[in-house]
Parts: sequence; C-alpha cells; structure tokens
Amino acid sequence: MWVPQQLPEIAGPLKAAGLELPPEQLADLTGDPMGAVVALGGCTASFVSPEGLVATNHHCAYGAIQLNSTAEKNLMTLGFNAASRADELSAGPNARVFVMDRITDVTADMQAVIRGAKDGLSRQAAVEAKQKALIAECESEPGYRCTLYSFFGGQTFRLFRQLEIRDVRLAYAPPDAIGAYGGDIDNWMWPRHTGDFTFYRAYVGPDGKPAPYSKDNVPYRPKHWLKLADTPLREGDFVMVAGYPGTTNRYALLDEFRNVAEWQYPVVGRHLKAMIALVEKAGAADPDIAVKYAATVRNWNNATKNWDGQLEGFARIDAEAAKRAEEQAVVDWLRAGARGAEGLDARAALASYRALVELAAKARATRERDLVFGQIGNTGLLASVRQLYRLSIEKAKPDLERAPGFQQRDLPAIEGGQRQLERRYARAMELQLMAYWLGEYARLPAAQRVPALDALVGDGSEASIRAGLEALYGATTLESTEARLALLGADRAALEASEDPLLKLVVALHPTFMAMEDEAKARAGENLLHRPAFLAAVQAYRKSQGGHVYPDANLSLRITFGNVTGYVPRDGVAYTPFTTLEGLAAKHTGKEPFDSPQVQLDLIREREYRGREDSALGSVPVNFLSDLDITGGNSGSPVLDARGRLVGLAFDGNWESVSSNWVFDPKMTRMIAVDSRYMLWVMENVFPAPALLEEMQAPPPAR
Repeated sequence: MWVPQQLPEIAGPLKAAGLELPPEQLADLTGDPMGAVVALGGCTASFVSPEGLVATNHHCAYGAIQLNSTAEKNLMTLGFNAASRADELSAGPNARVFVMDRITDVTADMQAVIRGAKDGLSRQAAVEAKQKALIAECESEPGYRCTLYSFFGGQTFRLFRQLEIRDVRLAYAPPDAIGAYGGDIDNWMWPRHTGDFTFYRAYVGPDGKPAPYSKDNVPYRPKHWLKLADTPLREGDFVMVAGYPGTTNRYALLDEFRNVAEWQYPVVGRHLKAMIALVEKAGAADPDIAVKYAATVRNWNNATKNWDGQLEGFARIDAEAAKRAEEQAVVDWLRAGARGAEGLDARAALASYRALVELAAKARATRERDLVFGQIGNTGLLASVRQLYRLSIEKAKPDLERAPGFQQRDLPAIEGGQRQLERRYARAMELQLMAYWLGEYARLPAAQRVPALDALVGDGSEASIRAGLEALYGATTLESTEARLALLGADRAALEASEDPLLKLVVALHPTFMAMEDEAKARAGENLLHRPAFLAAVQAYRKSQGGHVYPDANLSLRITFGNVTGYVPRDGVAYTPFTTLEGLAAKHTGKEPFDSPQVQLDLIREREYRGREDSALGSVPVNFLSDLDITGGNSGSPVLDARGRLVGLAFDGNWESVSSNWVFDPKMTRMIAVDSRYMLWVMENVFPAPALLEEMQAPPPAR
C-alpha cells in the first residue's frame, strides 16, 4: 500500500509488472487518471463522466439506499434507477465526495509540539491544538476539507486538502439480488458472483462551488474522469488500484496482536453476533425494524465474518509465532548495537519498545469496561443526546479550543446525524440492544461501575434492566427529530436544567466518559513519543535485510499494483481468476441471498451475452482476482489497466487473505473486483440504464 510520495522508488517495479503509462504520470494526484479517484469517507469511488457521475460499490452506497427505503418501498430489494437527473435521490445530509486538491508535509510543525510536551496527556493536547490550527489555516478557503494523517506512528505528518462536495445523490443501484448476490454467505469467498456496483452523482451550487442539497444545484464537472476499457482483461494482465484503505496493523507489537487474536475478535465478535441475532429476530416480526437496521446489521455481519476469517488465517500461518520471531529479530538486532543503521539510537529504541509493551498492558486492564461503556454511549438515541450535550459544552469555548468533532466545521455533520436518526432508530430495538449491554455492565467489577447506571440496572436482573429502560425511554421527549434539533443551539446550563430523564442520564454519565477519554488520550500521547522511535528501528532493520517498507494503512491515499491471477488455497484446489454468468446461475436457489432476477437467469440460459462475452472465457466475466493489497476503505476503488482505463471496482478480499491486515501473506492475498463487462451487461440487459451508459461513453458491445 504505497503512499504517493513513494512512487519514484517503485517506478521500476510498476514498469516490470506491465504499466504502460509513464510512472511519473501517477505522481500527479490531480491529473489523469489519479484526479478522478475520490474518497467517500470510509469507501473509495471515481468519476466516470464529465457530469459528476461517480462509480462505487453497492455496499458502499447501502446506507444511502437504506436511508431512502421504507417497508412499503424498499429500494434495497427493488433497486433504483433515476428516470432523470431530477429524480435522483439525496444520499443523505452527511454523504460526501472528497476530491483531492493537494498534500502538504507538516512533519516539522507536529514534531516540534510532540518534543515540547512533558507527559502523554499534555502531548496529545498539544498535538490536537496544532492539528486544529493547521486545519483551520488549510480550510480558510471555503469548500475544502482538510485532514491530518500520521505515518509510522508519528514519524511523518501530511495534511490532505480535498474539495468537499456536500450534495451527493443516488443515481443508480441494482437490486440486492444483483448488488448483494451471495450476501454474507459469499462475503470474503471465492468463487464470487456479486454485482457490487452503484452510481452516485456529485452536485454543487450554480457557481460551481460545494453547497448543501438544493434543487437549484448542478452536476459537478470534474477535471478528470475515467474511461472504460475497450480491450478485454485477461489472466496475467497488469492492474492497479488507487484508493483510501482504512487500517492495517502490520507493525503492531506482539502484545497488541495477541489482544486482538485472543480477545477482540473472539469476544467482541461474540457480542456482535448476539446483537445481529436480536435485530434479525425483531426484524422478522417488524419490517420497519428490518429496514431501519439493515445497514447496521450488514456492517456487523461484515466485521464478524472478517474477524472469523482472520482468526482462521492466524491459525493457518501461525501468525503469533511469525509476529514473535519478527519482533524478537528487531529487539536482538538493537541489543547487538543495530549494526549498519546510521543515526539510530539503539538504546533509546529499546526503551521505547519497553514503554509500548507497558502501554499495551494498561489498555488491556480496562478493555471490558471500555467496550461496555463505549457500546452504551454510542447506541442510537442515547448517542445522539450525548452528542448534543457535549456540543453545548464545547460551544462555550473558542473554536480552536473545542474538542475535535465539535468545531464549527463539524456542525453540518452533527445536524445531519440528528436528522438521519429517525430513519435508523426504533425504540423497541434500542431497548433490546441497551438491555444487552446493560446486562454486560452489571457484570463489571464494582470499581468500574457508576451510580447513574447502577440506578438504571437495579438489581441487575433482566426484568429490572428492562423496567428501567422502559421508564427511561417512555418518559423522554427527545425521540422527536424536531426536539433534538431545537437543542443544537442550547447552552450547557439549559441542558443541565432539563428534567428529561435521558438527558439527565447523559449529564450524569459525562464525567465518566470524559475520564475514559483522558485515559485514552494519555496513552495516545505516550504512543506519539515512543512508537515512532521503535518503528524507525523496525524500518532500519527491514532495510538492512533488503526489505521494502511502507506505512500501515490509515485512510490516506495509497496505490497498489499487480496482476490478474488466481491462487491455490489448499492442496488439490486451484482457483481460476475469473467467474462467469454460468457460475452465477449455478448458485441460484430462488431464496435470498441467491435469488438472481428471472430476467437475468433467462438471458444466461439462452446465452444472451450480447457482445460482452470474453472469447477466452466463452461467457461474460462477473468477478476477477488479482494479487493487489487492499483492505477496508478500498471498497469502491477503481481497478485500472495498464493504460489507466477502468476495468472494474474493488470490493473485497479473499477469505485466506484477511489475516494480512496483521501479518501480510503475499502467497494468499488476493483482491476481488466486479468486472466492468458485467456492469455493462447488467446495465444494458437486466436493469437497464441507457442514459448512464451513454453518459459514460461505454464501449459498444462486440457484434
């Protein structure tokens, strides 16, 4: 996952892999093709027309599809195809398209404040203050959103400035029977047959500048957009992805890895599965709940299956032994004086290593408490009221002294979240979820409990907890969107004077949440001092062994490249790199998630490829594999061929590779993408969108 600044050093490997563009062309992040790649805030996308049309994954747009769905008109099931641009639907007040403008190195500014702090809490406070000052200066010109990213634990800091498009609309989404075909059963699996694609459109004000949703807005006109490939993609061909991968932990300590492998994935995963079961049972009885919590359940399912896959992968490759050996090799090298490393203080690096081990132990000591309080405080309506109370406190401060997330720049997102809640909240469901976590709270040690929640849970029995919650939610007046929006302008005194029981609970819990926040900030501040020093040693050691070094993923722009190729998951089994329409039809059962539309099945049965087939496959390719290195956040990333043309959209990794977030396994790591030829075939024949095809200047089918 190479950062753009590393492109010169990988120019040779890019050419060797088959890139036909000049490598330096990729270094121009606002040029062609890189200028067409955009972030959605958790997913990636790309412009595919001069009229602001944006291609991304169906699952990346699922929240917007759900937001526009009701039990009576469920767009997740029906799909959506705007008859005209006037019929395109708002993706929600918080939907965004971020267009890269520039990247600035601010390492010297940040490291100066890190060195000047006396302890972890003050260090983190100083870093936040400097970050806010840099961002404020960066955003002095309206319409831009700036984000500070750190690399290698804080060795390097870069400030990204992106145009923030705030009017994003849903233009086209195939039904779940195409866009989510295979569902959670096929998630992370190969062979795959999922049409994971959807189209947004980005809008701006009549003056061409970003603006909130308005009927007067016009489509954004990007400087660059991707062209669809007009030659077939074949096994062995070069492919690359530019995108915004979320998080990897390949440089994590052994202790941090063990915490994840022994506790987070199995224990937290078990809790998430219990919540999935609660929502699915309630949704089966109440279609309104099923619709409102559809996106939430999909995210939980994705996480738990990913974690299960990682645990299986850890066992398969003995990841703990690999991490132990890797870490011990660096420590032994440092103890031997770090021969061959210039400018590295081996003694200081060892001291930092020991400090990081102690910090990991401190985090483990309160992990159950942190999980339970975090879940209680971040659930639905309670979370929304917490946000309003915290905002009332922060608003009394000058803008640059407010906590991140509560500055003036954050107010549109806060209001948008409050408005969206009614489409993702049902009291009956929240009572069940809260009862679950309050039951876990009742099991915490006495020293980790607080009077406000003790009063709510009573004797800790299920009946007592349920009675407390029903009284709490039955008496609150804050379920109404209008009531919560009215509090956006209220000051702290007004909220603390309220007799609303939910607000009173939030006020009572606030000191506990703030103390936990300070604990986390203190650890973060210590990490900022020690992790860069130890990671510098890791980098020096790997370079001394002839290895390549790139920073862990952190939602900043990265480039990965390789070739279309299958893999051998186990003895006697070989996976080919393409799936076809016939494989899709073979999976059809008529029941969700293998419920392909009848029109699609009829076309496949009659071999109606209509010019989109690949002669080498004898059919239309649906999904394909390549040996690219991606993770969450890369979803929706454009897959480009050797000439920078769009050949598909990245949407998943294979089951055997998910553990690569912690221990990279190049032999097994594969990216799964939806083939652009399947996208075109669907849009021409199954869920037709002729206007979009014309707009994208889709290559004509072979005749």
